[in-house]
Amino acid sequence: MTRTDQTSGESLPNSSDKAIWQYCQTTDIEPDEAERLLDLAGFVDGRLDPDEHERVAACLMADVEAAGDIAAARALAAAPQPAADEALIARAVALVAAPAEMRGEVIPFGRLTRPARSVLFVARWGSLAAAIVMTSWLGFSLGSNTSVALSQIRQPTDESFIGDLVDPSGGVLHSISDGFGS
Repeated sequence: MTRTDQTSGESLPNSSDKAIWQYCQTTDIEPDEAERLLDLAGFVDGRLDPDEHERVAACLMADVEAAGDIAAARALAAAPQPAADEALIARAVALVAAPAEMRGEVIPFGRLTRPARSVLFVARWGSLAAAIVMTSWLGFSLGSNTSVALSQIRQPTDESFIGDLVDPSGGVLHSISDGFGS
């Protein structure tokens, strides 16, 4: 019986490790788009290790559109950034360096109390206390009943054997003595 690939219906190679590795190398998988974009971003920023850099460079040779995007990203990164508006920078510095009377005052709000939390707290501890009381009562009751049952001295209900020992005229001893007498 040979194994088959469920997606393509091809028969799988023998179960040796080398054959499985070769089969996996020829199998097509769907590339993850997010992983591809992260690889491209790392390539543009120069943050890939040499092996990954070579792998992404080989992929870029096959993908002309991605290579154009990489060239555009590198051109934007190398271009001088436009100068910021001096008035905008002055306003931002003025906001940070403003005197204390102009900044305003932060008013802290009081801490909110949660009545539902206290109800849950009481319910938890109340149920625990009720369980302890119930267990204690049940244990005491069972122990008391057992103690009373074991401490009572009862008269045996079957007095025939004791009666035979005291009065041998009837019962078991009477039938034994029948053969010895007369």
